[in-house]
Parts: sequence; C-alpha cells; structure tokens
Amino acid sequence: MVTERDFKDFMADVCTPVAVVTAMADGLPHGTTVGSLTSLSLRPAMVTVALEQRSRLLPKILRSERFGVNLLGAGQADVAGAFASSAADRFDRVDWCPDGGLPRLRKAPGWLVCELQRHVPGGDHLLLLGLVTRVSGTRGAAPLVYGRRTFGTHSAAAPTHTRSLTDHITAFAH
Repeated sequence: MVTERDFKDFMADVCTPVAVVTAMADGLPHGTTVGSLTSLSLRPAMVTVALEQRSRLLPKILRSERFGVNLLGAGQADVAGAFASSAADRFDRVDWCPDGGLPRLRKAPGWLVCELQRHVPGGDHLLLLGLVTRVSGTRGAAPLVYGRRTFGTHSAAAPTHTRSLTDHITAFAH
C-alpha cells in the first residue's frame, strides 16, 4: 500500500508550472494557485487543471463554465503564495484587470482564456478540461516552477561535450 507521505515525497521531485486560475462570479474576481497545469491537446487547443473538490473557486467555474489561466513568471513566488492562501484580499495585492470577462493578472507573463469542456473526478480533486479560446502574454519569460517543495525556475541543462572520432583517435595515439 502506498502511503500518503511516500507519494507526496515522490511527487515533490516532479517540477510543475505554477499558475493562478481565475473566474468571475457576481462581479467579483476569484482565483487560486495551481501546480497542475498541463497541455492536453493541440487540435483543438486544450489544457487541464486540477482543483480540490473543496476549492471555493470550483463551483464558480462550474457555474460560469469559463476560467482564466495566469502563468506566473520566475519573480512571482509572492503572487503564488498569496493565491495559495485563504486570504480574502488576494486581488488587492496584485495588479489585475478584466480580460475576456475573466480576472487577468497584469504582470503574469502568460494568459489563457478557457471554456470548460468537461470535468472528471479524480480522488480529492476535479480535473477540468478547458478549450483554449485565447492565448496572450510575453514569450520567453522565465517560468515559475515548483519542485522539491520550493519555488524556482527552469534553466537549460549544461551542454555535454562530445568528442569527435578524430579527437578519440588522436588521444589514443598519444
């Protein structure tokens, strides 16, 4: 039997993108931090996000059948922390605007507008399948990622030096 601790420890080594998923309800912005953003399909363009069944944002998305995805950048760990909290004033801490009828964080380097196509139960979460209807943002910004229980960013792997056949022959000859 897999223990919750063993599973959490294993998954801590999996780096995930960090995004703030948003929705509007009764004229007010709502949002939460997720580390479960994944591309699902290219044709049509679709993504998945997972929200806890007890998430306060979930019923708002299910009712409106729309959500926004704000992909966070390397310097936005504070934003991720704010939206991961249960504080009621999360949107007071960031610069945001309505965009396509959804709350967009102005400084987030990536933005998606999604129409909810389906939701699938998965344990204590609900997997949301979203049809992407709009993409915008700054290309090339360093992403915020979460791995080993800390925020960081992605960097390219160090190039490996491959010796040519001529180098091997020359080295062997000496």
